[in-house]
Amino acid sequence: MDHHFGCTACGKCCHGWLPLSIKDALAHADRFPLFLFWMPARPGGKSYDLTARLGFELKLKNRKKVAVRVFPVSYVPTGMACPALAEDGLCQVHENKPQRCRTMPLSGSRAENDQVDLLRPKPGWDCDISAEAPLVYQDKKIVGREDFKAERQRLEADSNILKPFAQLMLDSVPSLRMDLQKVALRPKGGHIIVNFSTLIPRLADVDILDFAAKQQPVMQAFAQKTKGHADYSQDHKRYQACADAWQQVLES
Repeated sequence: MDHHFGCTACGKCCHGWLPLSIKDALAHADRFPLFLFWMPARPGGKSYDLTARLGFELKLKNRKKVAVRVFPVSYVPTGMACPALAEDGLCQVHENKPQRCRTMPLSGSRAENDQVDLLRPKPGWDCDISAEAPLVYQDKKIVGREDFKAERQRLEADSNILKPFAQLMLDSVPSLRMDLQKVALRPKGGHIIVNFSTLIPRLADVDILDFAAKQQPVMQAFAQKTKGHADYSQDHKRYQACADAWQQVLES
């Protein structure tokens, strides 16, 4: 079956959290509020093997297992616009936008035969899926592969850093393993959010002071945006705690 897709620059997909490669996270540290997501996937899905390869498998108490992938995100509450989205609905960093955005609506973190649902616009989105739009997916094969391949290569490179990092974290923070098991057993799944600062020691070329100088004002700005909003109370606490932590780094 043929699937067509064309972006209309409506900006509707530029809301909520955005998965990033490590390279893109570092490149946009002065704009995006960065965290790490730990996301489990249960066996049986088309992308399970890929998730296990990019991440790791975690044994659960019931002798079952899940695949877990750890990845950076620009964490923006659902319904809130990406900080790179301009008022006219266009991207302010279009020429240097993250690879995740370039690959949309396809995903390098999904198996090639597991893309169909991504080509169905969400309610309210103005994507062009008419026959006049570009052909992007045919017989479970991606037609234009350049961006998909580029994203997959970045994710594979990241896994060389993130997998040993994840194992170190699980061994040194027992509560993280327990929380991850709880999330994995939930009927609807979920994710765990961890501070991006935990990854910095594994990134040899990153100057912690320079990074803190970029992230602190971003976190403070999002703490202000979410302040006083009941729906964002937990997000506000998370942003403020990170802003304070980065400020301590700068003052140390």
